[in-house]
Amino acid sequence: MGKLSYGCDLLEELTKISIERGIKLGRIEAIGAVQKARVGFYNQETRIYEFHSFDRPLEITKLAGNISGKEGNPFVHAHITLSDESGKSYGGHLASGTVVFACEFLLDAFDGPAFDRRFDEETGLPLWSILK
Repeated sequence: MGKLSYGCDLLEELTKISIERGIKLGRIEAIGAVQKARVGFYNQETRIYEFHSFDRPLEITKLAGNISGKEGNPFVHAHITLSDESGKSYGGHLASGTVVFACEFLLDAFDGPAFDRRFDEETGLPLWSILK
């Protein structure tokens, strides 16, 4: 459990914590607020992420994600739901460029076989493969 620093990049900071603590398998949750956000939507037809930026303060109503391996390094994959002052919600794949105002997080590390991300032909995404 912890608090992220004001002004840090949300995704980069969670990744840094995972690397520093040697977490190769885990789950992340967070709540708080951001100064600005960048989220992605995976276009299933083009197989390309499309990104949307919100250059204004928003509440983090939910962040849920996991930690696994990708190319030998800890990789944070998270989705985020944000809301504005009127209660309108936005969400998607958490991307770099999301700047923290205040954020409290929970990170659960797991023991067991490592999960590694490998290219999946059907989806075009790097999805889990259990390493034995």
